[in-house]
Amino acid sequence: MSKNYKLAALDIGTNSFHLIVVSVTPSGDFEIIDEAREVIRLSEGSTEETKVIKPESVKRGVEVIHRFQKIANSHGVELRAVATSAVREANNKDEFLKTVFEKTGVKIEIINGVEEAQLIYLGILKALPISDKYALAVDIGGGSTEFILGKGGKVELAESIKIGAVRLTQKFFPDLILTEQRIDETRNFIRDKIAQVVDRLSNSTIEIYVGSSGTIMNVGSMIAAKRNGKLSDRHSLNKFEFSAEELFDIENEVLNKRTAEEREEIPGLEIGRGDIIPAGVIILSIIFRMFKIDKMIIAGYALREGIILDSMDKLGIS
Repeated sequence: MSKNYKLAALDIGTNSFHLIVVSVTPSGDFEIIDEAREVIRLSEGSTEETKVIKPESVKRGVEVIHRFQKIANSHGVELRAVATSAVREANNKDEFLKTVFEKTGVKIEIINGVEEAQLIYLGILKALPISDKYALAVDIGGGSTEFILGKGGKVELAESIKIGAVRLTQKFFPDLILTEQRIDETRNFIRDKIAQVVDRLSNSTIEIYVGSSGTIMNVGSMIAAKRNGKLSDRHSLNKFEFSAEELFDIENEVLNKRTAEEREEIPGLEIGRGDIIPAGVIILSIIFRMFKIDKMIIAGYALREGIILDSMDKLGIS
């Protein structure tokens, strides 16, 4: 490849919007040259019975997309925007897409859960040298959790389950107060939801467990802070390993702090995540227990990097 390419990907998630701009090298690799992230809570005010993107959320979303588009434009690159569970499940998703396009000119792609899982796997393979191993990747987002079993770049199972840190917070902790009853109800709900995945993988050989995205990144950051007293960013956590014992220790610490304000004080926890981290940690802990996971390795890349790799493939520049 002789021409230098730049590409931009926007991950429109349930909890946050995340932009990356990359420069593709002559070797077909890429490096991130700019990125931005904004917490949006796109599903705020929505319920399981009435799934809508509220006007306030639409307004926040449009403003951020417009700002991120300007960043992409400053690099002379077109923005590829991909939306996940909050948009694909919304009854007014067509109206949201229309509003975004009219106000920003950005055309949003809605991908289904399996497509999301496959793109996540692409990103993970770029971040970790695991293509020769049977890997089960777990990506806990705001609205859903993706499970991907693969080896050598081939996906053998891709499942998207409707359990996410924001979704379960809205369902079980609407006032952000933790009680034993609510925690037990959350755990039972998660067990029921992922039992089918555990069953499907019961005879599979899994050599390594990989985690990605917000909840797992924050768990890794809290564990790293507890280990060495230092705070970590997303990039430095790539290839970071943690044990089941360390996870359960963090789970106890998070759940023993009954208010979001108390949880915000935990070293390593991202500011603004104290409200949704209990649900996220419970999801991850149940996954560890049901799959009998001893340790997990973190991938610093996930969906947005997968979007970049997919774009490279479609443009024939990989």
